[in-house]
Amino acid sequence: MFIESTHQIGLALGMLDGVFKAPSGAEISHIVLRWLHFVAGITWIGLLYFFNLVNVPLQKTLDADTKKKVNPTLLLPALWYFRWGALVTVLAGFGYYAMYIVRPDVGLANGTGANVSGRIVLIVWLFIPIVTFLIEFLIIKKVPALIKDGRVFAVVALILVVIMSIVILKWLDSSLTVNTQHFASNKTLSIGVGGAMGLIMLLNVWGIIWPNNKRMIGALTGGPPAAPELARQAFVASRTNAWLSLPMLLFMGTSHGDWLIFGGH
Repeated sequence: MFIESTHQIGLALGMLDGVFKAPSGAEISHIVLRWLHFVAGITWIGLLYFFNLVNVPLQKTLDADTKKKVNPTLLLPALWYFRWGALVTVLAGFGYYAMYIVRPDVGLANGTGANVSGRIVLIVWLFIPIVTFLIEFLIIKKVPALIKDGRVFAVVALILVVIMSIVILKWLDSSLTVNTQHFASNKTLSIGVGGAMGLIMLLNVWGIIWPNNKRMIGALTGGPPAAPELARQAFVASRTNAWLSLPMLLFMGTSHGDWLIFGGH
């Protein structure tokens, strides 16, 4: 029986001969980064939608005593996967973007005799969404009038994201242009915008959503009382992430040629 089993396995593998190709060393790092990015991203965005579509309505139906019993057990593990999923998603995505998207474009530009620094391109690119987040952070934390009505804050956030996107596109295109030749590919531009949105989302998670929820859950388990504004701040940041995820995923999708949204190659 065992001999027959191994014979069948051999036949099955033989049928795959010429179809399956073992990855090379260079391909393995490429595959692993994308795989990590996808798995962590599914975890992160899935929980983001859970919080916004399921948990927010649920919390409105719970009384104070029920929240004390349910929320620590429910939210602490969910927030653990949420915040670490966000971090792994962005780190893996940044590594992939730097090594396999921006580097080839920099190489093409430098092939003309130019001296384009990939590090400078990436450092400035990182700086733009970080500054955008800091402005958003200050608004959420210091200007309660602008987050009282979600529609008002939505307009403010939209203006910030549009300005950020324009600045990123101008920076990437100009830094990868030699004479009249534009070497910034559609992938570089699309992920440049989408990845910047993802970075803002990560900073919202670690800078607002998790710290605020940690203090609120701590208050339910005997810790010091949480300031009442923390819940609104966390909600606004989480809802901002939910809306940002939609264009972010669109730009990630258009980076693979289904729609050359920014042209180029």
